[in-house]
Order: sequence, then structure tokens, then C-alpha cells
Amino acid sequence: MKPARHAMVVAGTDTGVGKTVFAAALVRALGADYWKPIQAGLEGPTDSEHVAELAAADGDRVVPERYRLTTPVSPHLAAEVEGIEIGVEALQLPAGDNSLVVELAGGLMVPLTRSVLQVDLVASWRVPVVLVARTTLGTINHALLSLEAMRARGIEVLGVAFVGDENGDSEITIAELGKVKRLGRLPFVDPLTGDALAAEFESNFVIEDFK
Repeated sequence: MKPARHAMVVAGTDTGVGKTVFAAALVRALGADYWKPIQAGLEGPTDSEHVAELAAADGDRVVPERYRLTTPVSPHLAAEVEGIEIGVEALQLPAGDNSLVVELAGGLMVPLTRSVLQVDLVASWRVPVVLVARTTLGTINHALLSLEAMRARGIEVLGVAFVGDENGDSEITIAELGKVKRLGRLPFVDPLTGDALAAEFESNFVIEDFK
């Protein structure tokens, strides 16, 4: 299939770092389409449903997942448990004229199969990546390792977006040692609504950095 004209990947340094919320803010700010290729764990609303609500994106702008796995574990294991074979050839970027934000399942080194890592799939797409990192303890290590893994595969990195309370030294250290742009920091939004999220994104990021 012909890939979307403009696409970027939102990758997390780990699971639970806030990349779904960040992806929703980015989708709304860009008026982009959204795609999560693999959803592992279907209890409660899916990430696609969260993004659709927060980004005020209608059904046509949320591309259906290629794989919806019930078991909340790594995709390779969830697929094995459920008797499903993940075919990497089925995970090519969907066609379309609108810009596309792709959210990964967990971190970059997550295995999709016993032989394919998620970062290798991203490398095959040849699109830029926004790395989302938390600001708490451990983020320097996770962020620098993620950046190293992408650069080793020739992946373009737009920069790092932080999520959480301010931690100036960690943010500066990652940007300097990782030789990457600090895109901004999204604070925790409570209550989390689409309008409140959009306001925080506008206040803390420069939209031109993502175009």
C-alpha cells in the first residue's frame, strides 16, 4: 500500500509513560489521523478510543488496529497465547492524504514476534519518530538507550517530548547527551479533557517542530 503522505511515530521509552495522551494532543493539534497498529489488552477503553475522544477525532480519522489482542502482555506473547500469528507484512503504513500519527505498543525494543523487534518495523517505515519520556527517576537511561537503538538503525528522531512534573536537569541531560531536540514537556492534566489537553500542548510545544 502507498504510505500516508506525512507520517510520524510516537514511541515511548517504556510502557505507561504517557505516550497515548501525548499522541492525542498531537493528533488534535495537527488535525492528523491516528493509528495504533497493535493493541495488546482490551479490558476497558482502547488507546484508539482514548485518542478519538481526547483529540475529537471522528471515526474516519482513527485507523483500525491491524491486531487487537486481549492479553495485556508483549505483542509477541499475547499473539502466541491467543493463537495468532503477527505478520509484519500486514503492518505497513496505511494509505491516505492526511497526516498520520502512529503510536507504538510500549517501548521500541518490544518484540512483535520471536524474531522482529518493534524498532525494526519502525526502521522499515522510514518515517521520523518523536520519543516520549517520563521525567521521573530512570528516564535518562531509558531515553538514551532508546535514542541509541534508533540511531543504530538510521531512524530520524524529531526530538524528545517529556510527560510529567518538571525535572530540568534530566531533560537537559537527555537533550545534550542524546544530541536531540527537547520538544517540550506536557504536564499532568487533571481533569483530563480534550480542551485542557489541547491548551497545555499549545502552551508547552511549538507545533512547527512536528510539521
